[in-house]
Amino acid sequence: MDEVVEAVEKAKQEWEEAYAKTQIHIKSIEEYRKSGDGIEGASSQEKNSLPRLNGLAQDGLALLQSLEFKLDLLAPQLPADDQVKSAQSLLESWKKQSHSLRLSLRNANLQAKANLRKAAQDERKLLLGGGEESTARRRNLQTKAGMTSAAESITESLRRTRQLMVQEVERSSNTLMTFDESTGVLRKAESEYKGHRSLLMRTRNLLSTMQRHDVIDRLVIAVGFFLFSCAVLYVVSKRIGLLRLQRTVTAAIKAGMAGKGGREAVEEGIKNLARIPQNADPQGLLKHAMHDEL
Repeated sequence: MDEVVEAVEKAKQEWEEAYAKTQIHIKSIEEYRKSGDGIEGASSQEKNSLPRLNGLAQDGLALLQSLEFKLDLLAPQLPADDQVKSAQSLLESWKKQSHSLRLSLRNANLQAKANLRKAAQDERKLLLGGGEESTARRRNLQTKAGMTSAAESITESLRRTRQLMVQEVERSSNTLMTFDESTGVLRKAESEYKGHRSLLMRTRNLLSTMQRHDVIDRLVIAVGFFLFSCAVLYVVSKRIGLLRLQRTVTAAIKAGMAGKGGREAVEEGIKNLARIPQNADPQGLLKHAMHDEL
C-alpha cells in the first residue's frame, strides 16, 4: 500500500477515535450537576469538573481540526482520482461534523450552567433548613468546595504547563527546520564556491599563459626591431660610402684637369665614358674609377 494511502487511513482512524471521545466529553458537560444529583452527585464529578471537561473537549476539537488539515494536505497526493474525490468529500463531512460538535459544546455549556444554577438553588434550600442534616451538609459542602477549588487550580496550572510545553516543542521544531534550511543553504554555497574556485584556477592558468605569450612577443618584437635597425644602418652606411666615393672621384677629376695633362685626362675620361655600356652598374664603375685613380 502506498504511504499516502496509509497516512490517510491512519488519519481516518484517529479522527474517529477523537470524535467519539469529544462526544463523550460534551455529553458529560451537558449532564454536569443534573437535577437529582445533589451534593452527593457532585462528589462523583469532582474528578471531572466543568473546566476540565471543557478543556478536554477543546483539545479534542483542536485534534480534529489538525486531522482535517492533514487530510487536506494528503488528499491531492493520492494516486487515483476517485480516491482524491472520496478524500475531499470525507473532508467536507469532517468539517460539518466538527461544526456540529462546536454547536453541541456550546449548548452543553449552557445546559451545564442551567444545571449548576438549579443545583445551587436546591442546595440553598437544603442549607437554609434546620437540623443536624443541614449542618452536616454545610460542612461537607465547605470541604468539597475547598477540594474542588484546589483541584481546579491544579488542573489549570497543569494545562498552562502543557501549553507551554507544546509551545516549546513547536519552537524547537521550527528551530530544527531553520537549521535544516540553513544547512541546505550552506551546502549550496559550498558547491557554488567550489565551482567558482575551479573557474578561478582556470582563469589564473589562462592569465599565466597570456603573460608568457606577452613576454615572448615582446622578445620577438625587440629582436626583430634590432635586426631591422641593423639592416637600416647597413643600407645607410653603404649609401654614405657611395656618396663619399662619388665626391672623391669628382675631386680627383677636377684635380687632374687642373694639373699637367689635364686635357689628356679629360679626353681619356670621355673615351672611357663612350666605352661604358648603357646597362652598366654605376657602383661598379665608381669602384673601377677609384681603383684607376689610385
